[in-house]
Amino acid sequence: MTPPPFSPPLSRLRIGSAPDSWGVWFPDDPRQVPWQRFLDEVSRAGYEWIELGPYGYLPTDPARLTEETARRGLRVSAGTVFTGLHHGEAVWEKTWAHVADNAALARAMGAGHLVVIPSFWRDDRTGRVLEDRNLTADQWRDLTRLTERLGREVRDRFGLRIVVHPHADTHIDGEENVSRFLDATDPDLVALCLDTGHYAYCGGDSVALIERYGERIGYLHLKQVDPGILAEVVAQGIPFGPAVARGVMCEPPAGVPALEPVLAAAQALDVDLFAIVEQDMYPCPPDRPFPIARRTRRFLRSCGA
Repeated sequence: MTPPPFSPPLSRLRIGSAPDSWGVWFPDDPRQVPWQRFLDEVSRAGYEWIELGPYGYLPTDPARLTEETARRGLRVSAGTVFTGLHHGEAVWEKTWAHVADNAALARAMGAGHLVVIPSFWRDDRTGRVLEDRNLTADQWRDLTRLTERLGREVRDRFGLRIVVHPHADTHIDGEENVSRFLDATDPDLVALCLDTGHYAYCGGDSVALIERYGERIGYLHLKQVDPGILAEVVAQGIPFGPAVARGVMCEPPAGVPALEPVLAAAQALDVDLFAIVEQDMYPCPPDRPFPIARRTRRFLRSCGA
């Protein structure tokens, strides 16, 4: 009798990485590595899947980007957009123009997801407070209603699924706000991109979230935070950008949360999920990302991924 083919313990998870793990936050910045180097190094580090990163960092011509990724053995899992939908109808047209460009490129590259990040309540580089950190009831209604609209439009026009990314210094951050957001949105239109680092940064428990809202988890970002630096960040009220520059997001397995139980909980959902390594490192020396990426891929393989 022929034995069944071997399946890795985490066979439902597709591991990738992103420009963020190479210190890329902006379409064009002299402190960031050139896109060609990112593609070369992410492939050499052992990843097969990537995200597009900030629109305009990678080539936006699908034919050229297809050629560049294919010859390095890479495929695209998702695009990323920033939105401020709690501001209501007044921002819809501008938001849609930004989303449509990203979604069109993601679809052309064969991706199935669009990662949606809420806008910051304070500037992620300067720390300047832009608006109140707490939304009013009306703003919550606008946020949930327009996010559902975005999910419907992106699905119907581009065939992509939106996955909303809780993020530090935004209005969708820790357990309370994430639960409120999920409870108020339609599961058929809005899924969650659980970023393990951001959720821990904001005091959340990723395993508990997966166990409670498993049907809403549509995508994963894998990262860890340094608990010592995080304690300083919280105590001193340091904004996210300067916190990253201090090294609050660290190389696994040195930080929290432990990724093994998170990966096991995700595997237990018994659905195919992308699990994209995304270690915030802006700015960083150009030679720093590649060794970290290679070690991280090796670590994830040791976990069965």
